[in-house]
Amino acid sequence: MLCLKWWGVMAIDLPYIPCGHVAGVDEAGRGPLAGPVIAAAVILDPGNPVIGLKDSKRLSESRREALYLEITEKAIAWAVGRSEVDEIDRLNILQATLLAMRRAVEMLTPAADYVLVDGNQCPRLNCPVQAIVRGDGKIAAISAASIIAKVTRDREMLEMDRLYPGYGLARHKGYPSEEHLQALQRLGVTPLHRRSYAPVRKLLPKDVE
Repeated sequence: MLCLKWWGVMAIDLPYIPCGHVAGVDEAGRGPLAGPVIAAAVILDPGNPVIGLKDSKRLSESRREALYLEITEKAIAWAVGRSEVDEIDRLNILQATLLAMRRAVEMLTPAADYVLVDGNQCPRLNCPVQAIVRGDGKIAAISAASIIAKVTRDREMLEMDRLYPGYGLARHKGYPSEEHLQALQRLGVTPLHRRSYAPVRKLLPKDVE
């Protein structure tokens, strides 16, 4: 059965979606050389909208933080899932990302009746799921999830910067910046680094790759 309205849809050319609790899902941290991949699932409240939602990458850090607080206060439900570095190395980043997404959706209370995921791959769920390419710029609930995932991961990388000083994690958040690559050469690989990623793998002794 289809609704006569969209749940948080920003683009008029998208199809209608079923009634019920519709969750948006997105992730942060597929590209970094270090740290977990974090996924978030958000069910927005149509009666208590969050204004100004958009792809987290198009927002300043201060704006993301402000929207994070508003989303967590107003949403019907929100949850965060994660896959750790060892899971990323064992499963590959795509499968680890889908696992983090599934974990986030499974933690929602109330549960989602329908899920919209950013990208072109869907996690295996116990409810209908649809992938939306560039959904973080089209679907409000996915935009909200992208903000929750990004802020959550950035905060964690700030903490990791204190545990692993010298790598610049607070600035680049684990991404392969020149600063990060030089620090890897100088300081070596930490337990936080993804050994399956080429810039890290080439620095490992052959017997521990």
